[in-house]
Amino acid sequence: METRLADWIKATPQGDTANAILRACVHCGFCNATCPTYQLLGDELDGPRGRIYQIKQVLEGTAATRSTQLHLDRCLTCRACETTCPSGVDYGHLLDIGRAVVESEVRRPVNERVLHWLLREGLTRPWLFGAALQLGRALRFAMPPALRAKLKPRRAAGTWPRRAHARKVLLLNGCTQPAMAPSIDAATARVLDAIGVQAVVDARSGCCGAIRHHLHDQHGALENARRNIDAWWPQLQSGAIEAIVVNASGCALMVREYAQLLRADAEYAAKAGRVTDAVRDLAEFLNPELESLRRHTGPGAVTRIALQKPCTLQHGLKLKDQLEQLLSALGAELLPVDEAHLCCGSAGTYSLLQPQLAQQLRTRKLGHLLASQPQMIVSANIGCIAHLAAGTALPVRHWIEWVDEKLITY
Repeated sequence: METRLADWIKATPQGDTANAILRACVHCGFCNATCPTYQLLGDELDGPRGRIYQIKQVLEGTAATRSTQLHLDRCLTCRACETTCPSGVDYGHLLDIGRAVVESEVRRPVNERVLHWLLREGLTRPWLFGAALQLGRALRFAMPPALRAKLKPRRAAGTWPRRAHARKVLLLNGCTQPAMAPSIDAATARVLDAIGVQAVVDARSGCCGAIRHHLHDQHGALENARRNIDAWWPQLQSGAIEAIVVNASGCALMVREYAQLLRADAEYAAKAGRVTDAVRDLAEFLNPELESLRRHTGPGAVTRIALQKPCTLQHGLKLKDQLEQLLSALGAELLPVDEAHLCCGSAGTYSLLQPQLAQQLRTRKLGHLLASQPQMIVSANIGCIAHLAAGTALPVRHWIEWVDEKLITY
């Protein structure tokens, strides 16, 4: 694709990155075939190729409009188009650049600015989000049906293992997951403990930065990243931990982006690269430990499971079949799921900002997940779990919770 970037962005780090990505695109349109919003709306401007053209026009000097902003907003950032693209177009990073420019040129209506602020500030502060969630659950009976469906009862976390091990990994001290489903982190710690790995949570770490990053607060996202790097650096530098293990695939992808996001930061670039190299999604970390896991889990009855593989796992982290191999080896009967590549509609805060599209995608996804009559649905990301659980009475769990239930206790 021929480009003529405007002088204000030409020869800048963002301009150089955008120019390289745009030039890789051959505008073939294969990406539209796997784009969830294009499938729903059938509008070229709501598919990756159309969004690339809109970003190109803005970077070449055409004024951004409210229409441009709306079409970019509708993108789920699922990155299914990247998996499909024969030319390897790095659409996700181009979208980040394009959105930031459009956000600086087009002022949002006041209701959107307020909602974005509430989400940025409320979801990323665990004490505030936890208190609000607790209050919401207490008043669940008085909530409208749509909101009540999102406020599922809290599952008990169970005990956190106390044994010390020579092998240690860091877990992310997340923002929404500990309040919404503390059972996930506790189950992770117990499974790791069973194979001789100690899970360590540094209280100084916190939100990975993804929420702020996708809600147009790049400065706040970078501050989140720096805070986490500072918290993890002493143990990483000393060799006290062997990996940073993240059990929410969306957060794992964000932490793996730290090197890209901080590449121009003289103080943090090298540290960010080291953190990025140390990050492992939980499935990625446990897959090589499969034989040890099998020794510590009981056979039990075969469980019919429908796996919802988050976009961040398959298109962002590009983990092919590690999770499927692990679950099958531990006794799960993984059922076929049509359109497994399509997003469920959660996409971070997307289900709150684009509820109609998100609900259409959830209905479509649940139709495929439930078609083979599973006993449960499992996923690898808290946002997907909460979004799907609001649309079905069938149990929706993190896959590590299922593994935890199979552990042999002595």
